[in-house]
Formats: sequence, structure tokens, C-alpha cells
Amino acid sequence: MALIAPSLLSADFLNLGQDVRNMEEAGAEILHVDVMDGHFVPNLTIGLPVVEVLRSSTDLLLDVHLMISNPDQMAEAFIDAGADYLSVHYEAANNLDRLLETIREKGAQPGVAFNPDTPVLVLKEVLKRCHHVVVMSVHPGFGGQNFIANSFQKVRKLRSLIDSQSLNIKIEIDGGMGPDNTEEAVRSGVDIVVTGSAIFHSSSSKESFQQMERLAEGAVVLKGNDAISV
Repeated sequence: MALIAPSLLSADFLNLGQDVRNMEEAGAEILHVDVMDGHFVPNLTIGLPVVEVLRSSTDLLLDVHLMISNPDQMAEAFIDAGADYLSVHYEAANNLDRLLETIREKGAQPGVAFNPDTPVLVLKEVLKRCHHVVVMSVHPGFGGQNFIANSFQKVRKLRSLIDSQSLNIKIEIDGGMGPDNTEEAVRSGVDIVVTGSAIFHSSSSKESFQQMERLAEGAVVLKGNDAISV
């Protein structure tokens, strides 16, 4: 079953604890945490202290997405802070193979995120070290952006590439996701739908989350001849 991962980038930081509890009560299993450094992307968000507080206050999986330069230097610290999943950008890592192996050795699930302009095939050689891959469906840096139209095509290409290597890897999609495109995302091969504004900027975050969860549950993942060949 595909999971909906509420992105705390769009939460109310004055009431972050309550927003997390609301997601727990709504039935969420995983929270998405965006870490931005103002260098790799043009925005600053949260750092290690917030991840540590989240870890101490919830049992939900913490899916930490490092949108930072030199993730090789900070990955272990975020695992120590409480990250369960840790995603680093293909475009930012100095030694991606070694970094993914280090993340796994430290006890977190390693993932690679890649930008909209990066082709799927560059991941071919590192997929075997991944637990998950994050398809960016907006240009990283800010929440609330419009979905990039060809992102589901990239998901299908990625799913085909994963299947061609007989690997068991989760696909996340991050950016511009909401009730209007959740079902298509899952049918394209997505396992984790990251969504922020559609949940936290709605009149009821619980109801919005549960609506997207129902849409994900009702979707049928494309397989076999429906996948786009790479």
C-alpha cells in the first residue's frame, strides 16, 4: 500500500507538536522532514535540533530529506538525531556510493533524491545501494509550487529501471502533490506521496490526509506492459 507522507515544511512551526499529533491521530505512518541550507537550494529551514525534538516526541518514521551541499559531512549527524530514512541529492554528494553505504551502516534507510532536470538513467549504478528514490516533481527549495507535468513519466521510467535490476526499492514523489494527482502518482508506481500544503494549508489537516490516503488505497499500480521502457 502506498503511504502519504505529510511534509512538515508546510506545518505551523509555532504549533509543530500539535500538527504532528494531528497526523498521528489521522493515521500517518511517516513524516517528511525537509532540511535546506540556503546554499544547495535558495531557502533555509530546519536543522538537527528540530529533528532531535521530533524524534523524542513521536514514534512515526522520520523521512529526512537533505537538500544541502556536502551531505557527506552531515549525514551521520542526522541519523544520530533520529532520521529513519535519509535522502541525499544525487547532485550534491561527493561520493554517492560510499555515502549510501555509510547511511545503511549507521542504521538508517538510504535514499537518493534527484532534481527535475536530472535524467533517471544517472541512477542506474547506485540503485542497488538504495532503499528509496525521491523523484522531485518541483524544483527544490520552497513548498507550494506547481507540479511539473512530466514527473509521472519519470516515475514510470524509474520503476522500469528498478524492475530491470530485480530490486525492491520504494519510489517517493515530492512536490506539488495533492488530492488531484495522488491516484495517478500511485498508478504510475509511487510508493510514498510527499505532500505539504495540500494537508497543512487546508481547513482540516486530518481530513485532507485521510482523503489522500483513500485515493492512494484505491489506486492500482501500473505493472508489466503498462510501464514505460527505459
